[in-house]
Amino acid sequence: MTTSTTLADARRATLHRRIRLIVAATIGYNVIEAIVAITAGTIASSVALIGFGLDSTIEVLSAAAVAWQFTRRDPERWERGTLRVIAVAFFALAAYVTGSSLLALFGAAEPEHSTVGLILTAVSVAVMPLLSLAERRAGRELGSATAVADSKQTLICAYLSAAVLLGLLLNSLFGWWWADPIAGLVIVVFAVREGVEAWKGDACATSVGMILEAGESDGDGHHHSREEHLDDATKGEA
Repeated sequence: MTTSTTLADARRATLHRRIRLIVAATIGYNVIEAIVAITAGTIASSVALIGFGLDSTIEVLSAAAVAWQFTRRDPERWERGTLRVIAVAFFALAAYVTGSSLLALFGAAEPEHSTVGLILTAVSVAVMPLLSLAERRAGRELGSATAVADSKQTLICAYLSAAVLLGLLLNSLFGWWWADPIAGLVIVVFAVREGVEAWKGDACATSVGMILEAGESDGDGHHHSREEHLDDATKGEA
């Protein structure tokens, strides 16, 4: 039984390291993405690209919150607070995209063609889902609500990338300037939904750290409850 517990602890340590690496890669990519998108958007007078760049800064905030959590001795104890930060990031994203989309629609702002913007959003459409999938898998196996929530944030950024890419393409090819802000409003629905779920999550049922402590304090001397409770938490995330 001691060997089993040791293996479980080793696996958890591996998952912690994996999540830290994924989050670090997400932060690095989004910092570059934000700089390039805001610069290209300013040059092309594109509300969509500027909004896309600011969205990347929100993604950095979310990923940084998870990175901070997983530098703590007991990451699971910080689930609730980190989930609230991620929820606020979702709401901020929804608010900004709503505002910028409505301003673009009513102001009839016609952005110029941006080759850099097209390339950047196309790369993001390919990269962001992969980062999201990797973090979601590790988070579900670990039973980490914050890692799963952050992976959803990354996936929404992929949706936004696709919407911006589509808007840029339609504007460049057909002069349909309104396509981008309309697509942005669709993304708002996803952002609000995920923000509400993260805010109400309360560590998406129960923190894994609390589950493990409960298993150890049963007083019956049976350590198998650690594995059983961890399995239940993982199933609850699936």
